[in-house]
Amino acid sequence: MFFNSIAFAIFLPIVFFLYWFVFNKTKSTQNALLIIASYYFYSCWDWRFLFLLVFSTFLDYFTGIQIEKSDSERKRKFWFWLSISVNLGFLGVFKYYNFFAASFAELFTSLGFKASPILLNVILPVGISFYTFHGLSYVIDIYYKRIKAEYNFVDYSLFVSYFPLLVAGPIERATHLLPQVKVKREFNFEKAKEGVCQIIWGLVKKVVIADTCATYANAIFDHYQSMNSFSLILGAIYFAFQIYGDFSGYSDITLGTSKLFGLDLLRNFNYPYFSRDIAEFWRRWHISLSSWFRDYLYIPLGGSKGGLWMKIRNTFIIFVVSGFWHGANWTYIAWGFINAVYFLPLLLSKKNRNNMDTVELKWNFDSVKIILSILSTFIITCIAWVFFRAKTITDAILYLKRIVLSGDFNFQYLDNERYNYELILLLILFTIVEWNCRTKTEPLSGKRNILKIALAILAIMAFGTFSDYKEFIYFQF
Repeated sequence: MFFNSIAFAIFLPIVFFLYWFVFNKTKSTQNALLIIASYYFYSCWDWRFLFLLVFSTFLDYFTGIQIEKSDSERKRKFWFWLSISVNLGFLGVFKYYNFFAASFAELFTSLGFKASPILLNVILPVGISFYTFHGLSYVIDIYYKRIKAEYNFVDYSLFVSYFPLLVAGPIERATHLLPQVKVKREFNFEKAKEGVCQIIWGLVKKVVIADTCATYANAIFDHYQSMNSFSLILGAIYFAFQIYGDFSGYSDITLGTSKLFGLDLLRNFNYPYFSRDIAEFWRRWHISLSSWFRDYLYIPLGGSKGGLWMKIRNTFIIFVVSGFWHGANWTYIAWGFINAVYFLPLLLSKKNRNNMDTVELKWNFDSVKIILSILSTFIITCIAWVFFRAKTITDAILYLKRIVLSGDFNFQYLDNERYNYELILLLILFTIVEWNCRTKTEPLSGKRNILKIALAILAIMAFGTFSDYKEFIYFQF
């Protein structure tokens, strides 16, 4: 069941009605309904993996309590490492086993040995990377005595399996979401109205921007050998807007949906393409994942407090692991490595926290430098996105090589595809709207609210891509 589907358009109002008019008596009944709805929502993909979700939930619930109750450090470590090992073990088997098996086989073959790897014929459980990280952060926080263990299984189950964030985040923290599910929620009309606005804007990003760009980006990347320089540059830009519209659109729908039930989730995107350097970009892109790796990997490794070698090592570890988290392919690892190369000079020169404020432009020379810095950050981000999108590292290198060597900047692809000019104008308009609303969560709330909602719905109906049904990109991670 996708957020951009008819099924979800039916599912959400039903759950909303039951939540506020039937199961609204106590916190327990509200949570019970949301768990039932969440398990149904998840089972719509593949009901068999529902057992894996329930097992993962019970494992971390049980080990969290045992860690807190243990009277010796040895027992605490046993339960801690049991949870970590099983969680990462499931993730490794379902997501990474075939990758490692095939990679080692290729390595041995290149050395002259015959290798026939045994591969698993299993599909990747949707959302496993996200709900695994929910549980890991919970257990880690208990082990380091940052939080107390949750003894109410229903409350903890909702924290892990809450349907808006279950399959593609944001990656929540127990310190943020658990206190909210432990109290009865009262209906707040203003919050619900904000939620509706955020859902509609998320759909604009998904079906108008992301899915439309996907049609053209896919055509260009799939036939890059026959494309000229201008078309390839256009393909990289289209994919940059596609992945932003797709993932931030999903996050907007998630946060908006959650507001309908009186729960606030962590913000996941904050206009990342208006960043003035790559460090600012990573403070604004997939914020919940970036902060997760910062708190549970980067800082425990020593962060940026050590010597030169430690800073370099930790930077590459966090970015490469972040890339590998996205998928079992060398292209994701290369994407993470490239971002580490981008980030490291800022860290070593102590400029990685220069741009902490929201960008502002004035009529002076400094604004010219700001615009150039935004454009240069977007360009290097698009270069990295080529590796993220390409099927292999070789394809990514050849794609970029052809941009440089083709030297043909005529309007080849624009002339060959219908509505391509209109799409460029649409992206320019979308960028202007986002720029003017960069201090807000989304652009539809506030003054002339009804008019803006009507225009957004009209845009969805007029420009949305519906003929080619597209799931969200991050569902595969």
